[in-house]
Amino acid sequence: MRQPCKVRSARLLIAAMRAQDTSPAAHDLQMRLYRAMTASARGALALRMSDDVRRVAAEGIRRRHPEYSEHEVRRALLALLYGADAAAKVWPRLPVLRP
Repeated sequence: MRQPCKVRSARLLIAAMRAQDTSPAAHDLQMRLYRAMTASARGALALRMSDDVRRVAAEGIRRRHPEYSEHEVRRALLALLYGADAAAKVWPRLPVLRP
């Protein structure tokens, strides 16, 4: 029996998202753990992970550009996350900084 197209597409997407350094068994366990979480717990985890990514990205900018002030790090982070066009719209009179 064939699976509905949406189910196959979702499974293919999840398989494609598996980290290259994670075994299929570990990935399957992680997915089961996520599915067992409540919606609010998954949302809270997503927010923490997003904050972590932003902190790591900002630290990378600081290491690559020790001359940047904290304000410049925030500007470069915005350019990294949302693109140079967005950064130019937020700070139209300032140059877009390299992340």
